[in-house]
Amino acid sequence: MTQPGQPARSSSTYDWSATRLGDPGEWPWPLRMAADLLFNLPLPALLVWGRDMTVVFNEPYAVLAGPGYGKLPGGNVPPVLPPPLAVAAQELERAWNGEAGIAAARSFGFAGAAGGTELTQNLHFTPLRAADGSVAGVLCVLAPATGAAGSAEEAAAGPLRILVVEDNVDSQYLVCEMLRAFGHHADGVGHPDDALSRLAAGPYDVLFTDVSLPGMSGVELARKAVGEAPAMQVIFASGYGDTLLRHVEFPYLSLQKPYELDQLQAALDKVAGQKLARG
Repeated sequence: MTQPGQPARSSSTYDWSATRLGDPGEWPWPLRMAADLLFNLPLPALLVWGRDMTVVFNEPYAVLAGPGYGKLPGGNVPPVLPPPLAVAAQELERAWNGEAGIAAARSFGFAGAAGGTELTQNLHFTPLRAADGSVAGVLCVLAPATGAAGSAEEAAAGPLRILVVEDNVDSQYLVCEMLRAFGHHADGVGHPDDALSRLAAGPYDVLFTDVSLPGMSGVELARKAVGEAPAMQVIFASGYGDTLLRHVEFPYLSLQKPYELDQLQAALDKVAGQKLARG
């Protein structure tokens, strides 16, 4: 995985000439964006592109699977379905049909990897859409399964409905994909006016907003949102620390850009716990 101080990896980091995907410069934009996200995830993950099941994977997955699985980063149709996908065939099919979801506490193993130790993982499935809106691929992120009590709480709380407000389109896409990979429902908009329209049209559990936005600050947007829906949870993302949040009068969580994936997960876990406590 990418270490602090090192440049982020991308599809152009690797040589794809011997794979069926070919030159990354000719890949569809959704594939390049999803692959760039994949290669920088600290969790093991697979990217399945196309119904013929071309599989790409990241370094944490390669370490987990062992040397017998193949050379990073893949890019071909595997002779055997990867174990995480084999044990979650229904969830994978639902993702192909456009539904994000979690296959909780699935056990599987890799032949010849780490002594053949069996793993129990939560598998997070996210559909990846092409420019025409059709599902072109599926992202599968592996995370250690929590204990029975934690799993019960997560199931009881259910997926969160999250509105992401981020005016940088690439960042908005990546954040939404990460949230969907965690099993939540995520919609993204780039302008506060669009956010207010979305909030008025339907309920959300969480407003995840950048602090600096065009036309209106994220703080003012959140103030309006909480005024209309007091139960809504707010997560701010800011490159300026908490300097602009000193006078916020409602409860919130904040993440300092750039934040780590585990920091995002911790914030979501806290929000889910608060949702469960409210019943």
